[in-house]
Amino acid sequence: MSSLPISLTAPGAATPVHKPSSSAQTRTKDVRTAARFAFWKQGAWAALAWFGLAALTAFWPNKEIGFSDWAYTQEFAIAAAAVAVLLLAISLAGERLGGFFQKLRPAGPWLIAGAGLLALWQVLTAKTGTLPPPFFAPPQSLFEVFIDDASRLGLSIAHSLRLLVNGIAIGAVVGFVTGVWVGWSRIAGYWVHPLLRFLGPVPASALLPLAFFFAPSSYSAAVFLIALATFFPVAVLTWSGVANVNKSYYDVARTLGASSWFLVLRVAIPAALPQVFVGLFMGLGAAFSVLITAEMMGVKAGLGWYLQWAQGWAAYANMYGALLVMAVLCSGLITLLFALRDRVLVWQKGTVKW
Repeated sequence: MSSLPISLTAPGAATPVHKPSSSAQTRTKDVRTAARFAFWKQGAWAALAWFGLAALTAFWPNKEIGFSDWAYTQEFAIAAAAVAVLLLAISLAGERLGGFFQKLRPAGPWLIAGAGLLALWQVLTAKTGTLPPPFFAPPQSLFEVFIDDASRLGLSIAHSLRLLVNGIAIGAVVGFVTGVWVGWSRIAGYWVHPLLRFLGPVPASALLPLAFFFAPSSYSAAVFLIALATFFPVAVLTWSGVANVNKSYYDVARTLGASSWFLVLRVAIPAALPQVFVGLFMGLGAAFSVLITAEMMGVKAGLGWYLQWAQGWAAYANMYGALLVMAVLCSGLITLLFALRDRVLVWQKGTVKW
């Protein structure tokens, strides 16, 4: 006969609960604190990589070339060392930095790779001359461009932004109105839609000679070309968004006594906004490419003009600096557009990534 376990607790009495000792609680708290403020290993490796870049730049002499040594070599090494110290401090701080650390942490592999790519660039240009000057300049040459030529480059950025904002604003407004008109009106759809399909795919830069002939100035011609490049994608995608609105939305609004203007402004346009933002995204990219082309053909200032000037004087470091500014400017404007989109279309956030 098997024996059964006998409980010594009286019927109805509470079951005793074993509480952890104070030392166990302290150890658990210490483990949680350590996990929270853990050392960021990728950040430490990134700091080591940037220290290596600084040492390579400072202690490996530059190869002698036919002109004076590359300027700002020591300043570039100091900047790389400063980045390394900053990354090491962030690695030690860890989670105590809060949201900033959470945003920076995924970039750990890129921080390591960035230092490695800059070191490779440094070795192939300034240290060994494998990539011959002046066609290929080392990273510190960008320091020289942004410091010594800051006024000319800044003026070019201001002119390009002014030209870009004016052209995009005109093209986006006209394209949006045209798209809503074509998508809502059958008459406009019959007459205007074939013109969009026939003339829209023609690159705006192909009309450059005509624009400069008919426009009163080179600036107005450039604005027209940028507006034209923005107009087509915005118009087509706005038309597509308005035309594809669910008809039941209109039926419900009409049942409640909505007028035609209410249907357009409060039903059709809000429903088409996701397509409108896609058109703005495509139009911004097209406008930026036309901007550079237009500024190479007679505009007195701007990034396109600066790029052509640098090529004419064989100032390839200036050319690389202008290309870097263009990339940052275009990416920044698209990022702002997507931030605006996520704020306006909260319900559809994350559908299109950038």
